[in-house]
Amino acid sequence: MSLSVDTMRTIDRWVGVPLCALISPFVMLIDWIQTALKGKPRDPRKLLFIELSEMGSAIIVDPAMRDAQARGAELFFLIFKSNQASLTLLNTVKHENIFTIDASTVASLVRDTLRFLLEARRHKIDTVIDLELFSRFTALLTGLCGARRRVGYDIFHGEGLWRGSMLTHKVHYNPHMHIAKNFISLIHAAFASRQEHPFSKIHIPDASIRIAQAKIDPEIEQSVLARIRQLASDAGHSFRHGHHPLFLVNPNASELLVQRRWAPESFSALIIALREKWPDSLILITGSPAEHAYVENVRVGAGVEGALNFAGQVKFAELPALYTLADVMVTNDSGPGHFSSVTGLHTVVLFGPETPALYGSLGKSIPITANLACSPCVSAANHRKTPCSDNVCMRAITVEQVLDKMTVQYLAART
Repeated sequence: MSLSVDTMRTIDRWVGVPLCALISPFVMLIDWIQTALKGKPRDPRKLLFIELSEMGSAIIVDPAMRDAQARGAELFFLIFKSNQASLTLLNTVKHENIFTIDASTVASLVRDTLRFLLEARRHKIDTVIDLELFSRFTALLTGLCGARRRVGYDIFHGEGLWRGSMLTHKVHYNPHMHIAKNFISLIHAAFASRQEHPFSKIHIPDASIRIAQAKIDPEIEQSVLARIRQLASDAGHSFRHGHHPLFLVNPNASELLVQRRWAPESFSALIIALREKWPDSLILITGSPAEHAYVENVRVGAGVEGALNFAGQVKFAELPALYTLADVMVTNDSGPGHFSSVTGLHTVVLFGPETPALYGSLGKSIPITANLACSPCVSAANHRKTPCSDNVCMRAITVEQVLDKMTVQYLAART
């Protein structure tokens, strides 16, 4: 049986909370015994990041990881197997230091969880940073993996997000600060020489959250360009890179939050508008292989020459090459908005249930949001689950608004 997002949330709440209550006293006792026998834990040397479910966060956390690396720590990472590819765009963590959990079934989830707990001890992980926002599952992994320094977000005097006493360094999650800066605050706590209540009492400048740029293999770039030219030729379009505008349109969004999707018919209308404004442009409608039918629906809805279904045409590792070739991309608030930040691609990102103030791309991006009174409606406080079934916040964004911002980005890209 495949586990849905809602199933995992339900398990995390109804199983995770009792387990945190049951295991917390034992974790605290072990901490007390180790401190009595060994003294205070040493500075981080083998540091593990835990971020399971969000591929985009594997990019946003990169400045924090590089900060830890610069302080002398060897980096490790735990992530769901289905999201592992996101760590390959910048390769900050060595491949052999990446642990994965297959969450496709209950059996594989349990098996890989137990295997990870053994592997963490075998590698002598001394510090864990839980990047997840109040997940009980990751709190349990943090508390049970054997690390003496355990850093993450704590609710303190708030209600409803209790995760037990798994952490040794409790950090205040700031819902008014970009998540990349929140991640930096975790690094400060991990390397702090004294306790703070709460962590982290520091100023985090904007310069500290700049994203590193991917190294583009020229052969991969030429291979992707050859594929684009061939598909364009098959469709009767004589595309000349550098002479004809190349736009990327990413119409889908993760199943984690389907309310983030701008309507397929809006994307179709945007494609028509792009083609009218730039008649010689090539428009690639992107997506994963599983999204081919969804993308095809958008393409057929537009019904214009020069708009191609590009879903599944590039591997994940080839995305930076594709982004380097393109002029502008428009996307829902989803992974591609963050993946593209490792390149110089100019993007337009559409926000509704979430806010760019917290989750905006760190690349050359312009966000668009309707700023409704109910938006953003997802946060750490509700485990990013909204009761909304009518995403007016996305439908309120007009084709004219998006076209205008894409024009701004296109002119910036060509100057």
